[in-house]
Amino acid sequence: MSNGTDVSLNRTPLHALHVAAGGRMVPFAGYDMPVQYKLGILKEHLHTRAAAGLFDVSHMGQFVLRGSGRGEALEKLIPADVLGLAEGRMRYSQFTNAAGGILDDFMISNCGSFLGLVVNAACKEADIGHLEANLPNGCTLEYLDSKALLALQGPKAVEVLARHCDISFESFPFMSFREATVAGIAVTLSRSGYTGEDGFEISVEAEHAVLLAETLTGEVDVELIGLGARDSLRLEAGLCLYGHDIDETTSPVEAGLVWSIGKRRREEGGFTGDQVILRHIAEGTGRKRVGLKPEGRAPLREHAVISNSNGDPVGGITSGGFGPTLGGPVAMGYVRTDCAEMGTSLSAELRGKPVAVDVVAMPAVPSRYFRMKK
Repeated sequence: MSNGTDVSLNRTPLHALHVAAGGRMVPFAGYDMPVQYKLGILKEHLHTRAAAGLFDVSHMGQFVLRGSGRGEALEKLIPADVLGLAEGRMRYSQFTNAAGGILDDFMISNCGSFLGLVVNAACKEADIGHLEANLPNGCTLEYLDSKALLALQGPKAVEVLARHCDISFESFPFMSFREATVAGIAVTLSRSGYTGEDGFEISVEAEHAVLLAETLTGEVDVELIGLGARDSLRLEAGLCLYGHDIDETTSPVEAGLVWSIGKRRREEGGFTGDQVILRHIAEGTGRKRVGLKPEGRAPLREHAVISNSNGDPVGGITSGGFGPTLGGPVAMGYVRTDCAEMGTSLSAELRGKPVAVDVVAMPAVPSRYFRMKK
């Protein structure tokens, strides 16, 4: 645990605010980050589900990709349909390797004259190297290190923002973005997040981040939320954590991310690892990522071995913990495809003893993203 004075770690523009708010600071992806505040992880989690939570995600990497042919260049590295992405819209994808594994997962935005990317904190240096090594002449990559990134998540996020921002949220669907002014501060609002709730990620110049955060947390419905609740929220929402649920050894198909691969890309290929990934789509895979519901109240953790009714190992847990919304443990992991059907009864080891585990649908808690009525 850090006391907020570890100079070997990077700090976000909100570091002093976290310390002043009683944040318990820990090393994370090279940054000194708050894992929780005075409320504690359980109450922070439940507050986000009931009202609105403000997360500092400034450790993430924000990039801009410019130049003619930028969409075609990016499509050679990822399986998403970039060319079909409408201006003002966003898409989730993955950098893949020759073996069909995932180097990182990230968000893409079509900003008209450029593409915006938001990548994982622990991978951003590698992502910069990967992009720069593969971009053609005429395409340039800019790392927006002058920007902070906040996430306002929860059912009251719109109500809170509406008091400080004069835009129409009824015509602002999930996975889209707008340039806006919040409390007099110029920002880019994207209707997205990592909690399963409606909400926004807010990109802002670092020099204005503290004022923005103080404005939002000044609202009675908003609490600062740390990394601990961010993890339990995304776990209940069935969302992957890079380096745990997905990595260089897992393909998007094994991970249940086929929905992120556009129809044209499935038909044409043309991206790194396409032969493996397209074969997985056509022929299936030997394992699948599944939701898991352990019996009892004790949470099962990453690396726990999953076995079938005969006691044969058939997989392992990649993320697990206590789900405050559920009032019990929640997990996800990979199992042999013949064990991946909903309702399959398996077991996992907890402190040397078997615990019954059922394969269940994801997300464990229904998502509440805002989708406009057609």
